[in-house]
Amino acid sequence: MKPAPPVPTVDVIIEVGDRIVLVRRRHPPPGWAIPGGFIDAGERAQDAAVREALEETGLRVTLTELLGVYSDPARDPRKHTISTVYIGKAEGTPKGDDDAAEARLFSERDLPSPLAFDHARILADYFRFRKTGRRPL
Repeated sequence: MKPAPPVPTVDVIIEVGDRIVLVRRRHPPPGWAIPGGFIDAGERAQDAAVREALEETGLRVTLTELLGVYSDPARDPRKHTISTVYIGKAEGTPKGDDDAAEARLFSERDLPSPLAFDHARILADYFRFRKTGRRPL
């Protein structure tokens, strides 16, 4: 039997000043995560990123860049997903809602643990990109 095809998802690293927003997941798998989720049928990836950010953090995000695409079949223990990861900007105080039990601001020096999925790798890529201008391959 052939495995199911990958499912498209989005994540958005939301910059608020010099910090980023992470959400504590309400549902398994546990941990802190970059806000994001599944792309709905008929929805563009960038629209899904803005929608998911609003649903999970209460913040209206303006997307500024595409960080990269993450497709390791083991990145999500529930199923094979392919995530398009955006960077965006917002103002205000995040508030956890929808699939997020909590939303808070963090810097590179005070990231919470554990991080869900492959988000430690994505955040390492993001902070390296911010320092060097080089995107992950």
